Amino acid sequence: MTIPATIEIQEASRRTWDVVIVGAGPAGTMAARELARHGRAVLLIDRASFPRWKVCGCCLNAHALAALKAVGLGSLMMHRGAVPLTGIHLAAAGYVAEVPLGGGVSLSREVFDAALVEAALSAGAAFLPQTVASLERQLGISEVRIVDLQQGTSRARVAARVVLAADGLGGKLAARADGNAMATVPGARIGAGVTAAGGPAFYVRGRIFMICGRGGYLGLVRLEDDRLNLAAALDPPWVRLCGGPGRAAEELLAEAGWPTVPNLAELPWRGTPALTRQVQRHAGDRLFLIGDAAGYIEPFTGEGMAWALAAGRAVAPLAAQAVQHWHPQLARQWEAVYRRLLGSRQQICRIVAAALRSPWLMRTVVRLLALAPALATPMTHYLGERKGKGIITNLTQ
Repeated sequence: MTIPATIEIQEASRRTWDVVIVGAGPAGTMAARELARHGRAVLLIDRASFPRWKVCGCCLNAHALAALKAVGLGSLMMHRGAVPLTGIHLAAAGYVAEVPLGGGVSLSREVFDAALVEAALSAGAAFLPQTVASLERQLGISEVRIVDLQQGTSRARVAARVVLAADGLGGKLAARADGNAMATVPGARIGAGVTAAGGPAFYVRGRIFMICGRGGYLGLVRLEDDRLNLAAALDPPWVRLCGGPGRAAEELLAEAGWPTVPNLAELPWRGTPALTRQVQRHAGDRLFLIGDAAGYIEPFTGEGMAWALAAGRAVAPLAAQAVQHWHPQLARQWEAVYRRLLGSRQQICRIVAAALRSPWLMRTVVRLLALAPALATPMTHYLGERKGKGIITNLTQ
């Protein structure tokens, strides 16, 4: 069922909002809920209607589940039928390893994102789906930022004491208004994804299947409704050489010797901009950037959504302060908080992304893990195996 707007666009323009949030993904909805439940007037905007499909892996690790639990949403995944994950089936260069994994779940982005939107609305946030937002340039000192809205043929302007840019990997809200352009890192891979009905029984529930091979890597995971989600990070020249992301995925499956998905190349694959992107600043005048809009590094096993949820929660207190009284120091504080919150975790993902580009290194790693699975212990602990045991137990009860 589509989640309806809770307010008309013209009605939204007749008041000044404490916070306008552009983007209703995990970062934006987490921030919207936290601010609304603490009494702030929040308008949440997204260009899509919900539920909506998104190019993304559908795994949440224990860091993500802990972030939900910390704000009282610990039961959200269980109520939506999330599938507990117990391990990763990892293939590279003819070798296969079984890596134990505790504390994670798989859940389709249609269900997960819609559940977070509903949680934000239950806390009191207003919602405008199917609405395109752009931020006006700030001319001089002002008590508000102006956001231009377009919904079909209707246009309006809304005023906000604070704006949160959560408009995703290709988001241009901050770039167009404040010149805070997002730069692609040379050699960055692109994302590609699709969801298949059914698929070979080889891909069982409760496990992530991951192939590291020529031109990129591919992950497959069974969802709560038994569909099979495929998400890949691929080198653009290799995608062109193969003739598209579907053909590239078929090549990777053949390389691993795993069964292919029927008509894989003909399925409606969708792609993303370059995955590894950086912004100049994470904040501006009455503006905070969160989620993928704040920059992106190739994540793995749910780290991207864990970062988004953590950032959405962490920005809420600063945004609340900014509503009361804006000071440029708040922008500097968010820069420091963001680095402290995610800096080390993103650095680990940089290292892993670099390793995934080396066929020789991945062959060696997978071969060692096949011989001695205990070598994976540091990584499973990093992904939150100990933190997640209580959460995954609840999901299976």
